[in-house]
Amino acid sequence: MRTRWILFFGAAMLAGALGGSLLGPAPVGAVAREIIELQTGVNQLIQGQQALQMAITQDSAVQRTLIEQSMDSVNKLSTSMAAVQKNTQDLSANSGARLDTMGTQVQGLSDNVADLQARLGKLDQKLTDIQNTLQNVDSKIASPGSAPPPAATYNSPGPGPGPSSSAAPPSGGAPPMSSAAPPASADVLYSNGLRDINGRHYELATQEFQDYLKFYSDTDLASNAQFYLGEIAFMQNQFQQALDAYNKVIENFPKSFKLASARMRKGYCLAELGQKAAAIRELRTVVRQYPGTDEAKRSAAKLKELGATVG
Repeated sequence: MRTRWILFFGAAMLAGALGGSLLGPAPVGAVAREIIELQTGVNQLIQGQQALQMAITQDSAVQRTLIEQSMDSVNKLSTSMAAVQKNTQDLSANSGARLDTMGTQVQGLSDNVADLQARLGKLDQKLTDIQNTLQNVDSKIASPGSAPPPAATYNSPGPGPGPSSSAAPPSGGAPPMSSAAPPASADVLYSNGLRDINGRHYELATQEFQDYLKFYSDTDLASNAQFYLGEIAFMQNQFQQALDAYNKVIENFPKSFKLASARMRKGYCLAELGQKAAAIRELRTVVRQYPGTDEAKRSAAKLKELGATVG
């Protein structure tokens, strides 16, 4: 269209020049020269228009190529973002269970360290007592005229065959057996329970922690045993049973250092059981009563997951 107008304009100028030359008194040479100049100008205009059209065509091709490359980059980026989003969702789905298992294992290791420290303290005291005893024996042996300690005998209050009521039982007698004797010591039961819960031998760990509570319910680690019964049920998705176990920690052991964890887990169980309002109340209690702790942070994250505010 633009070329057509340029040609039309050039033709009009040429026709005007010809008409002027025919009507005016200008000499023939001047008219011919003007015609030549007009033709030259028209040719230059045509060449300029062709060059402009070629430049526009080249620019259009370059822009089309750039647009296609940009679209390819956008499509690749969209595919990559979709893959990243899927990986993030999968990681988020698996991280909760992994964190719960790791938290249980860390708690078990912490309890083992505390138990080992207590044992080392007892052993150190026993070694000190043994050393003192040996020093006393050495001093008695080194002193002149010392006599060895008399052997233990069973004295009776008077002549007679029977021993006194304060005497130890005869060597041939056996102590009375209890019908409910513990299967192992408190330390062995507790250590075995931690070992089996970390090894995912849940039935065996449950029996060991139940025995611990049965025979050693007045020890410092009894609340831990009760808490781990809840953990075993929680890891097996037995949320009502886990809730009952955590409630026993809260009710029966109000000074337990597992109290914050028990309350947090209680909130988790309530959420899994569909009791959202109760779960939110319990988790907010953890955030409010135990600020700055790991349990408070995890409770806040769970509140966000449930669509509730922390406050």
